[in-house]
Amino acid sequence: MRILIHGINFSPELTGIGKYSGEMAEWLADQGHEVRVVTAPPYYPQWKIADGYANAWRKEQVKGARGKEQGSRGKRGKGQGSWDKVQGEDVSLEPCALNLVPMLVYRCPVWVPAKPSGLKRIAHLASFALSSFPVMLRQIFWRPDVVLVVEPPMFCAPQAWLVARLSGCKAWLHIQDYEVDAAFDLGLLKGAALRRLVAGCERWLMRRFDRVSTISQRMVERALTKGVEASRVVLFPNWVDIGEQEQGSRGKDEQVQGARCKGQVIGYRAELGIAADAVVALYSGNMGGKQGLEILAQAARLLMQDSRFKVQGSREKTHGSRDKGQGTSEKLVPCTLNLTPDIVFVFCGNGAGRADLLAQCAGLPNVRFMDLQPLERLGELLAMADIHLLPQRADAADLVMPSKLTGMLASTRPVVATAHPETELASVVSGCGLVVPPEQPQAFAEAVMSLANDGALRARLGAAGRAYAEANLDRDAVLGRFEAEIKAVARGKM
Repeated sequence: MRILIHGINFSPELTGIGKYSGEMAEWLADQGHEVRVVTAPPYYPQWKIADGYANAWRKEQVKGARGKEQGSRGKRGKGQGSWDKVQGEDVSLEPCALNLVPMLVYRCPVWVPAKPSGLKRIAHLASFALSSFPVMLRQIFWRPDVVLVVEPPMFCAPQAWLVARLSGCKAWLHIQDYEVDAAFDLGLLKGAALRRLVAGCERWLMRRFDRVSTISQRMVERALTKGVEASRVVLFPNWVDIGEQEQGSRGKDEQVQGARCKGQVIGYRAELGIAADAVVALYSGNMGGKQGLEILAQAARLLMQDSRFKVQGSREKTHGSRDKGQGTSEKLVPCTLNLTPDIVFVFCGNGAGRADLLAQCAGLPNVRFMDLQPLERLGELLAMADIHLLPQRADAADLVMPSKLTGMLASTRPVVATAHPETELASVVSGCGLVVPPEQPQAFAEAVMSLANDGALRARLGAAGRAYAEANLDRDAVLGRFEAEIKAVARGKM
């Protein structure tokens, strides 16, 4: 089957929509489908074009997951995936030795603002829609069986639908984020009249697609309220590679936990100056506007101010919270507490909100910053954490289902999340972590504190999260159901 995928984010982006779109395309290619992708150069979450990529029209051939057996990584870099990429217009279409159906990726230029805001984001998304339109039109001659467009951006949906109709094939809209609702609810766009106009266009367009999928049950319900027929709506959640994560993290976890029992510090704890007996609360992912990241700094400051949990260690040179990867040369003395536990916050990621979070954490010796880490160290990163942190703004809690949640649940670590009780996020996390109301830093800090004090509770909730991931989020199971649905659509079963 020939599948054309259209979306602004794609591999080798390590987080968010690009990660899942890349894994989906790679998985489909490995099942023997012919896959083409029209996308932009990687830029997220740093909001700049990644090294090794030109902001121009380029065509790449990608071997897919089976290329792992050959050890090919191409420009994606060691530990960041399995792709073997060749750039340039004259790309050979000879089958790869292990993956008989190579995947073609068309990169289209995009304007990337250094500091994204409401209007700048709109211009950013529109620039990709315009630059990718002629490339999408060329795919009509390829005669795809299904055209799948990933939202955001909604700007790409009209051309994807048009290409599908001109090709005589089915059109599929996959919604990772209701960007229109989020833009107004978060204040990025304003005006009742403008909202009615944009929402009306969105509803009209969504009803034209043969299938509309999204990643959570509440988001499915929202699609129904927008007028999409129930028979056309599909639940297509994000996933986690249970086997790969278990293989990558179990050895590291045993190694790290064994060292901690002996009072030894290895791996990230050694690099970041964190004591073996400290409890690490980890936030890892994009640092953007919808996360409500300020609660992380507020909770860290509250715990520092609480005499029961004040860090007794000190810096030899104090310039605020340590930022690994930003060129600092300060020497950090590992934190030690006379009272247990010593809670250390680690914030790992990049994005438009990172600078503000750094400023808010200034002077906090119980906070560490890291850039996004390569996939080859994912197991080590997960092994460092004792608690995962998942903040969300109150007005975004049911507009999106955080993509980072899948990896958290599979990591056997509990989660502290902010969400209202009636939201789907709260429903999922309540069985494997603690949920507190959004924008209440005292409650958030107390939740972290209660888990830090109770190792047995952490173990029980972490195991529950793993069981949920195995039952509901396994990659092969999720993508297998999706493949069956897309085959049915292509055969014309509506």
